[in-house]
Amino acid sequence: MVVYLVGMVALNLPHGGYEHFENLRRRRPSFRWRYVTVYLAAIGGFVGLFLVAPVAGLALALTVAMAKGGLGGRQVLEATSGTEHLQSRFQRGLAAAVRGGAVMLVPIVFWPDTFYAFSALMVGLVEPGALSSYAGSFDTTRLVIGSGYGLALTTHILLGYARGGGRSWLVDAGESLLLTAYFAFVPVLVAVGLYFPFWYSARQVARTAAVEDEPVGDERWDLLGGADPSSVALRAWVVLVVGALATFGVLVAVYWAFPNPLGTSDLLPGAVAFWSMFISIVALPHIVVGSLLDRDRGIWYVP
Repeated sequence: MVVYLVGMVALNLPHGGYEHFENLRRRRPSFRWRYVTVYLAAIGGFVGLFLVAPVAGLALALTVAMAKGGLGGRQVLEATSGTEHLQSRFQRGLAAAVRGGAVMLVPIVFWPDTFYAFSALMVGLVEPGALSSYAGSFDTTRLVIGSGYGLALTTHILLGYARGGGRSWLVDAGESLLLTAYFAFVPVLVAVGLYFPFWYSARQVARTAAVEDEPVGDERWDLLGGADPSSVALRAWVVLVVGALATFGVLVAVYWAFPNPLGTSDLLPGAVAFWSMFISIVALPHIVVGSLLDRDRGIWYVP
């Protein structure tokens, strides 16, 4: 639990702010305001769903984690190794599903007790015991998820080979198998706590470096624009402080909204449960808003 909290709070959260900044850095002011407005509305909607139907909120949180890992991972592959073997929309969707599914679906199969225990704690932030009615079907659910994920992984690898193979396929297949093995054999809290800062975030930075020479559009809107290095540094510092305060404000609001913000257990597992839900809440609009407001570049765009 300590590894999870250090990885997700101290290491991964700053990168989440960096992703937002990169997505808004060179946008027109009108886009930035729409982004923030819809972002806050999406957060409010997610919190409302969780308060009304905590089990549905849990399902959405798991989906968000898979979407973030899957879509982000596919975009890294495209920028670094290429995706010549992904020749259809179905293949691209399958690639994202396999990479994202490794983050949440594989632990359900291989670490069921831990996964269920913390899922129950997350639901317990609002309604303790609400997940107990689903406990009887959990083994069947594991079987269905395991079979479905295995089929998706096999189809993804074989179809990629049939559609071109080559280096891009080899890298994709190797990484997909590596992620599957990692989440299967490493305890789930440690696996997730280390995955996001040391795999997801690090690879997003690598993607930024790989595409930094692409055209960036009108530099007039650059939040860090200006020839004076001291001016750039000051603006970056201000943006960092404002972003940190905004995130803290959302954190306080979400904490206040939950009836049992640390659940009904001890402090450490309660903190893990709360942070897991909070990070999913703030990640949902990060994924969706960019896709809705900017179909050409989207949330994963890096100039």
